[in-house]
Amino acid sequence: MRARTRGYWLYLVPSLLLFLAVIVVPFLMNVGASFTRWSGVGTPRWIGLGNYARLLEDERFWESFQHNVGLIVAMAVVPTAIGLVLAAALFDYIGKRFGARTASALRATYYLPQVLPVAVAGVVWGWMLHPSYGAVNQIFGLDLDWLGDPDLALATVMAVMVWFQLGYPVVIFMAGLQRVDPAYYEAAEIDGASWWRKFWHITIPQIRPEIFVVLLTCTIAALKVFGPIFVLTRGGPGNATMVPSYFSYLNFFQKANVGYGSAIATVLALIIIVVTFLFLRVQERDA
Repeated sequence: MRARTRGYWLYLVPSLLLFLAVIVVPFLMNVGASFTRWSGVGTPRWIGLGNYARLLEDERFWESFQHNVGLIVAMAVVPTAIGLVLAAALFDYIGKRFGARTASALRATYYLPQVLPVAVAGVVWGWMLHPSYGAVNQIFGLDLDWLGDPDLALATVMAVMVWFQLGYPVVIFMAGLQRVDPAYYEAAEIDGASWWRKFWHITIPQIRPEIFVVLLTCTIAALKVFGPIFVLTRGGPGNATMVPSYFSYLNFFQKANVGYGSAIATVLALIIIVVTFLFLRVQERDA
């Protein structure tokens, strides 16, 4: 058995080399740069923990993490909750009443935003939310600057991200419902359970592993979100929609402060690792 399995490792070598070249080595170089003061040109100057000490006192850095909490709600919590209800309705009600093809078509419709490039979706939403000729203001008779008003910008981006992220949990949950034993639902129907009781006491417990996967992957996506912010608001107006990934980008490429940008990216990576570890521990405990 060992002789046979030893050959399988050869097929993993290309992936391991790619993982080292694309992820491990750049990450270690980023960590090294975070201990320096460097403009990207010339020789970096070692400053130890100076960038991290600066982070602790940087209000923009902490404010960007506060905005990230809102995006976690918009990209993980809300899509998961809505996606559970939609997936259960498509699988248990629409599928049985109108057929599997109708349910599949609706599922594909919800998933369509995930297929669209972030840049394309962001540009289209920028047009729709434009204060002068945007479709949203025209349809509802409003005169709001959705992305230009500091009081509205973050909430608007959150709403767009709910739309963008919703299809992913719907697809995952509908796949999870495929493995649930129909006998549970049949027994509940015989006992006279309502749809909501079946949803709460059968659907949610049975697809708990899928719920953990969706919450984890969506939370990570929210923590490192960059594309929508770049396309829609560039972190503005002011710092109303600034997030750590975009704040790191600003220091890297606009302020030529590579060391500080590396420190921000390192802290963000460590937070993602800790969040992933905590999610996995909770999942193991509930398994």
